[in-house]
Amino acid sequence: MARVGIRDVAVLAEVAVGTVSNYLNHPDRVSSDKAERIRSAIETLGFVPSNAGRQLRLGTSQVIGYLAPDVSNPYFAGIAERVERRADERGVTVFLANSHRSREREDAYLAVFEQHRVKGMLVSSHLPIEDRLAQLRRRGTPSVLVGQRAHTDEQASVSLDDVSGGRQAMRHLLEVGCRRVAFVGGPVGIPQVADRLSGASAEVRSSGPATLEVIDQPDRTVQGGIEVGRALAARPASERPDGIFAVNDLLAIGIMQQLVLAGVTVPREVAIVGYDDNEFAEASLIPLSSVRGRHEGFGVAVVDLLFDAIERREIAEPHRMFDPELVVRASTTGFGVG
Repeated sequence: MARVGIRDVAVLAEVAVGTVSNYLNHPDRVSSDKAERIRSAIETLGFVPSNAGRQLRLGTSQVIGYLAPDVSNPYFAGIAERVERRADERGVTVFLANSHRSREREDAYLAVFEQHRVKGMLVSSHLPIEDRLAQLRRRGTPSVLVGQRAHTDEQASVSLDDVSGGRQAMRHLLEVGCRRVAFVGGPVGIPQVADRLSGASAEVRSSGPATLEVIDQPDRTVQGGIEVGRALAARPASERPDGIFAVNDLLAIGIMQQLVLAGVTVPREVAIVGYDDNEFAEASLIPLSSVRGRHEGFGVAVVDLLFDAIERREIAEPHRMFDPELVVRASTTGFGVG
């Protein structure tokens, strides 16, 4: 079936095409009689107005793009929900895209955003992407880098202090008595992973006798955690870490699940801390201690900062950094007891 167009509406309403256009864009210019005929024709034909022409005239749409690396991760899904809420308050719609951590998909979606003349972009990536965003900015599409601090003031960003988060997680493990601690996650080329490891390593160095093992696991999912947990459970108890800091909650939950299935007691034998404090952390069979990165103000900050860039306002603080906080639960409480 052919798509109903503005000319079809004009024919049925017995008015000029320009009158239908005025009805859609400047209703105050159309008499009540003609407006009623046009309204009836639109309803009869099922006509759906297109914003494409208006967008081409104005040069932008009323849409912002949000590129996330993995919306199956509750952490990114939570950010998307808060971004949508704030964007709605600002009168724009969010075009959400999922890159699946693929550079090719990132590039493809950024191109789609630009082709659709979005007002601006929110971009979360685990890979270096500022050069690409700079190209888009020079062509007129501003952006905010979400989740990692940008290197230049020309690129606005909103992030977490992951070095502090790593220190908090490792400090807690050491304070409960862990001495053979492990950091699980990767690859360390990802800025967020590198910062969390940096903070954890600094805390071990400054907190007395403890050893730190780094276990590289680039698959930061529950399945990736299960693989690590299976390998750790196969070690003799004396060679197994007694404290584990996983780079996100999904990894931590997978590790904990496999250790418990193998008969390792959590937290008495092994204390575990995750990162992000996603919805599964508290709901886990053994509630997971985690570094909370969820802030109601995060989604508000990224959208508002993007509007500052869109409206070319001077940005006094181009890099907004939020402080994470440790949430202590049963996965670390009671280490060594019993």
